[in-house]
Amino acid sequence: MSEAKQAQFDRRMLETLICPQTQTVLEYDAASQELISKAANLAFPIRNGIPVMLVDEARTLD
Repeated sequence: MSEAKQAQFDRRMLETLICPQTQTVLEYDAASQELISKAANLAFPIRNGIPVMLVDEARTLD
């Protein structure tokens, strides 16, 4: 699979995830490689292309 197709696939996969705490839609922040839950005020990291959807691993937003 080409790099461009891989990026599109990953983006679509990320868009299907929801916040484990609030069950709301997440926003993808490509620059920081995080999924943002505005409702929970949390940022979930993406490590090695894998979203870490654990509240204990999330960063609290300022």
